[in-house]
Amino acid sequence: MIFNHVQIKVKDLEASKNFYDPIMSALGYDQVLDIPDIVIGYGTSVHDMFEIRQADEDAPLSHAVHISFNASDKKSVDEFYRIALENGATCNGKPGLRPEYEDGYYAAFVLDLDGHNIEAVYAEQRE
Repeated sequence: MIFNHVQIKVKDLEASKNFYDPIMSALGYDQVLDIPDIVIGYGTSVHDMFEIRQADEDAPLSHAVHISFNASDKKSVDEFYRIALENGATCNGKPGLRPEYEDGYYAAFVLDLDGHNIEAVYAEQRE
């Protein structure tokens, strides 16, 4: 684990929650933090999580963010992609092998409701 947590600011926390709840669940990550109307965290603990925070005057909307989540298998990547599109994401790269990154790198990319590039990856060669 390299991060304690990573946070992006979103336009509409409730809409983003409804978007992220099912795709994070497809990857095996649950909500581990909920500060109503401010921030929601997904992961394995509050010291290993991805947060979405309501953007406001003190926390401006995030821009040009790319976040990649580990998936447990190719099926989870496919589910992430399908569920993300069903919940308003835009395709930014269909599920498939990406040998230009490394052998066995299977990933899908979507743009979330705020245009953040969100990836799910299963890397067969991961050590």
